[in-house]
Amino acid sequence: MKFDELEIHELAVEYEDASAEEVIGWAIENFHPELYIAWSGQAEDMVLLDMAWRQNPEVRVFTVDTGRLHEETYRLMEKVEEKYGLRIEVYFPDSSDVEEMVRKFGINLFYRSVELRHLCCHVRKVRPLVRALGKVSAWVTGLRREQWASRHNIMKIEVDHDHGQIVKVNPLADWTEREVWDYIKKNGVPYNELYERGYKSIGCLPCTRPVAPYDDPRAGRWWWEKNAPKECGMHCSLETGGFEKIADKVLEGIEDGGKRGGSDR
Repeated sequence: MKFDELEIHELAVEYEDASAEEVIGWAIENFHPELYIAWSGQAEDMVLLDMAWRQNPEVRVFTVDTGRLHEETYRLMEKVEEKYGLRIEVYFPDSSDVEEMVRKFGINLFYRSVELRHLCCHVRKVRPLVRALGKVSAWVTGLRREQWASRHNIMKIEVDHDHGQIVKVNPLADWTEREVWDYIKKNGVPYNELYERGYKSIGCLPCTRPVAPYDDPRAGRWWWEKNAPKECGMHCSLETGGFEKIADKVLEGIEDGGKRGGSDR
């Protein structure tokens, strides 16, 4: 690491009242080109991409394509690349992992239990994310404290203990949803068409849906689950009970099933 954990903590305190542009500027100055801007087609990601691009047009952007995304997200990806003149670096899940998971548990396994939903997220999202972050020293995310309880204590600059102790930068940590949209409108930033259809949080097509205007922004995520965290394991696996441990346990079942040469479907 370029900074040790104590230095990161001190920087987090120092930059707590800094603007999002200042935080992004710090990240670019200290880590580019070993810096990734995370992108999933959500409004926060577009704000970050626009801010970073204005400071360095060669900023690197990556996304995880789970294979189950909305078509509107793909269209936005093409629009982004055309407008900003950059190429979003795409990471896909390992095809053999997906094949084994689907062979064992079915194509829509995530509806059947929280554990299987965690498994699907782990295979399609977390593992590709780990590969991507293994290539950089820091990444920038659109996490905001008001999004969900598991995010209320994030810092603008922190050590990512889940991904090799690299630096995780959350410039919008103290932003409100209104501030995000004010920036988008003021700066003519493109955004996902799904927001105009009642979506407030956008992920995979089967796992997100529109919500009422005054619903919690993440109410449309995994709406069929009861008393389960509205997270996929990409950002807070430790805080929410160990997504990777749960997924690995189920994956062991996949491997055992493969050895037996059968399927329980």
